[in-house]
Amino acid sequence: MNNHQSYTIDEAKAKAEAYCAYQERCYKEVREKLRQMKMIPEAQDIILQHLSKLNYLDETRFAQSFVRGKFRIKKWGRVRITRELKMRELSAYNIKKGLQEISDADYMAAFYTLSQKRFDQLTETNKYKKRKKLADYLLYRGWESSLVYTRAAELIP
Repeated sequence: MNNHQSYTIDEAKAKAEAYCAYQERCYKEVREKLRQMKMIPEAQDIILQHLSKLNYLDETRFAQSFVRGKFRIKKWGRVRITRELKMRELSAYNIKKGLQEISDADYMAAFYTLSQKRFDQLTETNKYKKRKKLADYLLYRGWESSLVYTRAAELIP
């Protein structure tokens, strides 16, 4: 018995539509899904065009949704968000459009709240180690190093 299921183009289109309807996807994710379904590159292109034409796939919309989610829920900074979008092969234009979803006021408010929360959690007594732990945490989350080091010095003089 052959374990590899094969799909017709129409079946693959239906599966891909459901995949995209569940949550916003970028081209790279959908292409990978189609590859896992053993669709040949020509079929992948046909299906991707179909999804794009029917507005299931929209990389600008994906970028905006991704930015809002990662910023609001995971408290990621612009550096990390940009890096993640580049890994998903989004254009500079779409990355820029996505980042416009975060206002500077919200961005700074989130940064101050997050840095204060993390500072309050740290039990380290050595001020240099404490400052490093705070900075490492914020840098990992993708906040700009200039913001991070200034804030760490403010909280741990």
